[in-house]
Amino acid sequence: HVQLVESGGGAVQTGGSLRLTCTAVGLTFGGGNQGWYRETPGNEFELVSSIAPDGSRWYADSVQGRFTISRNVLPERLSLQMTRLKAEDTAIYYCAAADRGNCHTRYDCQYWGQGTQVTVS
Repeated sequence: HVQLVESGGGAVQTGGSLRLTCTAVGLTFGGGNQGWYRETPGNEFELVSSIAPDGSRWYADSVQGRFTISRNVLPERLSLQMTRLKAEDTAIYYCAAADRGNCHTRYDCQYWGQGTQVTVS
């Protein structure tokens, strides 16, 4: 049984910061990619950031320079440090992971957290 548990969401003023954390149970992160997705109020669903087994990181243009993804193992934990937040960052944020290979679309990722709301105003 695999479970991803997210925390850290909430309401923040424009320009503020939040750190999202995802803790994995029953899954090791060594074999595949992990990432953070978000679903906007307009129901757009996009990959925000991902990290590969070798530590390579990818960021959407909209968050480049403002967000940082990080990963710890044993225990398995994925984080997203968000700074200089904008109203456009308002969304439900999801932690996602793959057993192996990529996690670059919602269909590539086998495991998902329940989502955590981030509201920027």
